[in-house]
Amino acid sequence: MESKVWVLGGTGRAGREVAAQLVERGVHPVLVGRNAARLAEVAARVPGATTVAAASTDEMAERIRHERPDVVINTVGPFAETALPLVRACLPTTHYVDLANDVDALSALLDLGEEAAAADRTLVSGAGFGVAATESVVVKLCEGRPPAADVRVDMLPSLGMEDGQVGEALAATLVDGLASPGRSRGGLAAPRLGDQPMTLTLPDGSQVKTAGLPLGELVAAHRASGAPSVISASSEAPTSPTVRAVLPLGVALLRIHAVRSFAKRRLAQVRVKARERPREHSWGHARVRWADGSTREGWLRTGDAQIFTGALAAEVAKRLAAGEGRPGAYTPAALFGPTLVESCAAVHLAPGELNPR
Repeated sequence: MESKVWVLGGTGRAGREVAAQLVERGVHPVLVGRNAARLAEVAARVPGATTVAAASTDEMAERIRHERPDVVINTVGPFAETALPLVRACLPTTHYVDLANDVDALSALLDLGEEAAAADRTLVSGAGFGVAATESVVVKLCEGRPPAADVRVDMLPSLGMEDGQVGEALAATLVDGLASPGRSRGGLAAPRLGDQPMTLTLPDGSQVKTAGLPLGELVAAHRASGAPSVISASSEAPTSPTVRAVLPLGVALLRIHAVRSFAKRRLAQVRVKARERPREHSWGHARVRWADGSTREGWLRTGDAQIFTGALAAEVAKRLAAGEGRPGAYTPAALFGPTLVESCAAVHLAPGELNPR
């Protein structure tokens, strides 16, 4: 009997990519969304796909309870709002995967580890480029080593943009990330937006500027390394001195709930023009230091970050449907190790290495 893997938000860009990657892995996805006509249009281009129309997150949760799919992949943001009711619907019959990349949503799901284990189900959060590209490098660098003293991870996505609106999921991730600097979770202080700017020389010789951006990479790197000090940075963070000078005021305003909600709604409606991705490769980078002064550094190289995200979520879901996971709540590399990303057209590189062995 074929496994049932549901893709929530199946008509969005992320959902469509996840569905395409499931098909490449021999899995026929069930596309779930609010618009039945749009679902049918997308499903017609996805071999073997079927559809389930659900008008809201609550209705999706009710359909999950009734139909009991093997795995649910949630691409519907904001994950801080959608994840918990969907996880409650999944337990105890269904494994759950999402693409969350903000500190609060990721942390909240990982806090459900004991509950998931008791239900003999697996929850995976951060199943996308944003978390996995740097987490896999940290896990690889820290294998066989004691807890680290400090870690810096840098996320450098390269992806093309479709013509259309930003959308709720991306808007929520960006705004919540902007509003979270200075907040602590589990004793780990988040870096402020734009902190610690750096110019990185990539393994291909090009240079890219990065700066602090407190997203899900912060949580994943901390858990993978045990380091009490973690900096998560990105090429998407502002590095201009002028912009960084006015950031404290903007961040302070976004911490006001009404302002943050308004900003999410407006950003979600912003239309962006189609553009090619800015460079050939997307990169994840990590540098780990231990108390004895020793350091390790590594890179992950892949192509379009959106395609990688779809491939990673699909690969995780396929493995869970095949019974390869273990009960609890995890980030991707914490569950399947640093080689998981190699199943998604990514390669690990040491500093200065362009052609890995």
